[in-house]
Formats: sequence, structure tokens, C-alpha cells
Amino acid sequence: MAVTKKDNKAKKAPVKYTIDCSSPANDGIFDTASFEKFLHDRVKVNGRTGNLGDSITITRGGSGTITVTASPSIQFSKRYIKYLTKKFLKKHQLRDWVRVISVARTAYELRYFNIAEADNNEDADEE
Repeated sequence: MAVTKKDNKAKKAPVKYTIDCSSPANDGIFDTASFEKFLHDRVKVNGRTGNLGDSITITRGGSGTITVTASPSIQFSKRYIKYLTKKFLKKHQLRDWVRVISVARTAYELRYFNIAEADNNEDADEE
């Protein structure tokens, strides 16, 4: 009895990406509800926006986190989420103060730029 390719393929699990927006959201400069709507409006599936269907779900957690779950039947990259997040920050003029950092293989976090540390480095260079 021969083994076919279908037998060798394991079922892929859906991929969950998380974006932790709690730091700027707690300070009141970042609205997670509008960010969730932005993602719903802008995410492209098969080259078309507004075509999420069952393949992608976007949910907002209570502690300022947003979870994007992509089914294994479509290609969806973590980098695309970072691109859309940066686009949202630029649209709301937050790009100068907030940056997107990868904290895990499937997670991003929004953090403030550390301006005090940058000022100390500039002072040290001048001496």
C-alpha cells in the first residue's frame, strides 16, 4: 500500500498574530476601536479589501490587544500587519512618538520612543 501526499500533509492550524497597544491606549492617545476598524477596512485578501470572510478574523481584547487570526488556506504575513499598523500611526500623526516592535514570533507591541536615552547619547557624543 503506497502512501500518498495527502496522507503526509498534516492539518495546519490557524495563525494568530497579536498587537499589544496597551501602553499608548492607557495614556489615551491611541484608540484600539478605531484601529480595529482600520484593519477591517484595509486588510486585503486575494488582492481585494473588504473581502475578509471566514479566512481572517480581527478581534479586540479588553486589555488593549488586537488579535488577527488567519486561516491556513490563505497566505498572510506578520510583516503585513506591521505595515498596516505603521500606516495607521502615520495617519493619526503618532509615528513620531510610537513604534512597532516585534516581541515574539507572532506578536507585536507598540512602544514609545525612549527620548531621554537618545538625549543622553547625544550629550555623550558632544563631549
